[in-house]
Amino acid sequence: MKRWLPLFMMMVTLGAGLPMAQSSTPDAWRQQAMDSSLSQSERIEAIKRLYPEYLSANGAVPQRTICVWDVLGRSGPIYATAMDQQARLLEMGLNVRIEAYTNEGVLTDDLKAGQCHAGLFTGIRARLFNQFTGTIDAVGAIPSSQHMAMLMQVLSHPRNAPRMEEGQFVVMGFAPMGAAYIFVNDRAISTLARAAGKRVAVMDYDPVQAEMILGLGANPVPISIVQAGSAFNNNNVDVLPAPLVAYSMLELYKGMGDKGGIVNYPFSQLTLQLVGRRDQFPREVAQLIREDFVRRFAEIERQVEQQTGEIPEHLWIAISDAEKAEYQQMMQEARIFLRERDYYHADMLSLQRRVRCRFEPAHAECAQPVE
Repeated sequence: MKRWLPLFMMMVTLGAGLPMAQSSTPDAWRQQAMDSSLSQSERIEAIKRLYPEYLSANGAVPQRTICVWDVLGRSGPIYATAMDQQARLLEMGLNVRIEAYTNEGVLTDDLKAGQCHAGLFTGIRARLFNQFTGTIDAVGAIPSSQHMAMLMQVLSHPRNAPRMEEGQFVVMGFAPMGAAYIFVNDRAISTLARAAGKRVAVMDYDPVQAEMILGLGANPVPISIVQAGSAFNNNNVDVLPAPLVAYSMLELYKGMGDKGGIVNYPFSQLTLQLVGRRDQFPREVAQLIREDFVRRFAEIERQVEQQTGEIPEHLWIAISDAEKAEYQQMMQEARIFLRERDYYHADMLSLQRRVRCRFEPAHAECAQPVE
C-alpha cells in the first residue's frame, strides 16, 4: 500500500500562503472548493476562507493523529510507508502523528473517543461508521478490479459528498485491497455448499456473519483479523475467507499443507477505508482526499499485487461454470437477505448492480433487477 499516506499532502497547502479568492461569500467559497474542474490550489484557497480556524494562531498546522491499522503493527508495510512520509509532511507544514494498531477494534474505539482524528482500516469495519460505504465490500457485488475502479469514480464525485458523512464521521477515501478468496485446508471444500459441518472463520464483532454460516449448515468460528492466520494454520478453522495478500503475510500456506488450496473464484473485492472526524476534516477537505485516492487507484493496486507475490499454481482449486453460477446465486441471496436485515445499504447495492450492468448489460438482473 506504498505511498497511501501522501493522500494527506494536499492539506499541507492550507497554510502555504496562497492568494485569497476573489469570491466574497461563504456559498461562493464552498462552491469553489467543491468544483473538481478547478485546480487544487484554487480549491484550497477557498477552503482557507471557509475555515480560517484550520490554522493555529502562529500559522502552524495543528497536529492530527492518524491511526493506521496494520496486521503486523510497526513492522508492517503500511506503517513503514507512513513513517517514511512523515518527515516530508513535516517539511511541508503538516504535523501528523502516526499510530500503528494491530487491533481494528481498539483503533475504531479510539477514533470514536477522539484519540484518533482519522483511521485507516478495512471496509467491512467501516460499516460501523457509514453503512453506505461499508456496503462496498458486499459479497459478490463487485466482480472485478475494473468494476471497483468505476464505482470509486462515481463515489468520489462531489455530488456524493453528503453520502460520505454519517454522524460525527466522514469517509475520506477508499483503497483497493484486492479480491478475497476462500482458503481451505481440504480441496474437497470447493464451494460454500460443501462446507456443511466444517469450521468457517467469521469476524468476532459481526454476529450476522455467523448467522449466515449457520444457514449453510457450517460451524462459524468467531475470530479477529489478528487471529485469522494462526487459527487457520493451527487447524482451528477449515475455511478462511481472506484477500490474496494474506497468503504470504499470514503464511497461510502452512494451514493449507498438502491437501488444501484456494478456490479460484473471488467472492468479494475488499477495501481499506479512511474515516475521519468531521470536526477535524471538513467536507471540502475530505472531498479533495477522496479524489486523490481515486487518482492513485492504479498505483495502490500495483502495490497490493507486489505485496501479494506469486501464488503457486498448484494451490488454485478450479471450479466449473455451474459451480460459479451457484456461487453467484448464493451471494445474491445473501445480499438481499442482509439488505432486508438493514446490514447492507440498499442504495449501494443498487449502485453496484448498475455498475455490473455497464459491463454486462445482457445479464438477467439488468432487465429484472432485484437489488
